[in-house]
Amino acid sequence: MKKFSALFLALMAQSAFAQTATPESTAAQLLDPAKVAEVAQDPKAAIAAMTNLMDPATAIIMMQRGMDPATYTKMAQASMDPAILKAYAGFLDPNMYTKWLAASLDPNFYTAALAPLLNPNMYMKWLSAPLDPRVLQMMMAPLNPNMYTNWAMAPLAPANVNMMMAPLNPNLYTNWAGAAANPATYGTWGSLMNPATYGNIANPFAGFIPVPAAK
Repeated sequence: MKKFSALFLALMAQSAFAQTATPESTAAQLLDPAKVAEVAQDPKAAIAAMTNLMDPATAIIMMQRGMDPATYTKMAQASMDPAILKAYAGFLDPNMYTKWLAASLDPNFYTAALAPLLNPNMYMKWLSAPLDPRVLQMMMAPLNPNMYTNWAMAPLAPANVNMMMAPLNPNLYTNWAGAAANPATYGTWGSLMNPATYGNIANPFAGFIPVPAAK
């Protein structure tokens, strides 16, 4: 019950949390294959993302970055990083489902989710979005030859060349194997997989090995 109470108190601050998360931070999170998993794993992060997705600024930022080939390079690099295994292994953690269960029982969670839908300022922002200078700039981008030059030269960019050579590096597979074998990758389930959790019970020879005296 204490754990549920703590989660309830944390969820009561979701509206304030959603306001501190900016469209820029939400766009960066959604464009990162590792960090996007946090949106589904944490109710507070989900509320923040939902609130900012109702803001046209978030969509504008994502469209701007979608026109830059470097954005896709960063996404591919993040997908090859073993850290992404830990990010998605979080879906195996029972604590994640406990958080969502607590959120589903908290009326403040639904209030925070409905808040952007009931905010008339959000609709005014969408009505004025076509006149936003950033939108007008994107509409003019196809007339800029530099955009096509950037895309044509993208395969020769050092970051992309290094990424294409990454599968030839044995360290890539070593790092992935290490992350897969590391109990810390799997959160709560990882502690059950770690022999150290069970102490001498997991070591049949523990009774024959003298324990060093504490200094």
